[in-house]
Amino acid sequence: MKEEDAASLGVALTNLDEPLFDAAGATKRDLINYLDSVADRIIPALADRPLSVIRVHRGQEAFMQKNLPSYTPPWVRRVTMWAESSKREVTYALCNDRRTLLWFANQRAVEYHPALVRVDNPDHMTHLVLDIDPPHGDAFPEAVRAARVVRRVLVDEGLDAVIKTSGAKGLHIFVPIDSSVSMDAGAAATRAIAARAERLDPSTVTTAFIKDDRAGKVFVDSTRVGGATVVAAYSPRVRPGAPVSFPVDWDDLDAVSPADFTVLTAVGHLSDGDKWATRMPPPQRLGTELLEEGRSIPVARVQAMHEGRRRARGSR
Repeated sequence: MKEEDAASLGVALTNLDEPLFDAAGATKRDLINYLDSVADRIIPALADRPLSVIRVHRGQEAFMQKNLPSYTPPWVRRVTMWAESSKREVTYALCNDRRTLLWFANQRAVEYHPALVRVDNPDHMTHLVLDIDPPHGDAFPEAVRAARVVRRVLVDEGLDAVIKTSGAKGLHIFVPIDSSVSMDAGAAATRAIAARAERLDPSTVTTAFIKDDRAGKVFVDSTRVGGATVVAAYSPRVRPGAPVSFPVDWDDLDAVSPADFTVLTAVGHLSDGDKWATRMPPPQRLGTELLEEGRSIPVARVQAMHEGRRRARGSR
């Protein structure tokens, strides 16, 4: 990415040769070059979705930014929405173009976390997301096994899905759903899919939200629902080596590792087309039995909160 090219878009690039963050093994220039190389792939995953980013100022801890700062250029598109987590109105960016992406990169925005909803339909999440979280960084083969169990559940239900590395230690499975699926129904379906995966392979999969209850198994997290965000396909992560959340084919899972994809190497793994977009199935309907089962399953976070209180009372 040439500085004059960015300047022609109204973005002044600065401090390009500074380390991106501790243990990144990459510079800010590397981040900008990578994001510019994948702009035509990552922007469709971000467009028209309220965006949260994780930024890293040199020598400081990473922090998540939801609300746009006052110095944001006026040409950055934005939307103001209620944020349930912070109980206030938040002005989010909409990263719909290359200029906005480069501006964020120059602000040292490393991670890109779009909402599961679009601004034109904020009451409908476009995908079910199953977050496959292995117990430790060396357990990626177990994560692959758990992901395949989830896929068996989906296939049995007549559903198709795509998968990507999380950019950390696990995997993300995305199931596109049509606009007939309400927010509550989508959340219920996600719980049911996780529960069925646990029943299929209880030695590998757990739905236990409390870490101490997982017994070294792979946690299939069904809580990425509603107004939640999930790191975008092709987004870098604030992790040692600056890894990237990268789309993979189901048949290739045994041949890859999360460390294969970084801001320095991921471009070399790009195919001619956008693998995330071209592999994505069309929006799908959800079966009645799946929804009914999911509605009978307690919400994991709420259940964990009640269990935590119960244990606290028992220890007094």
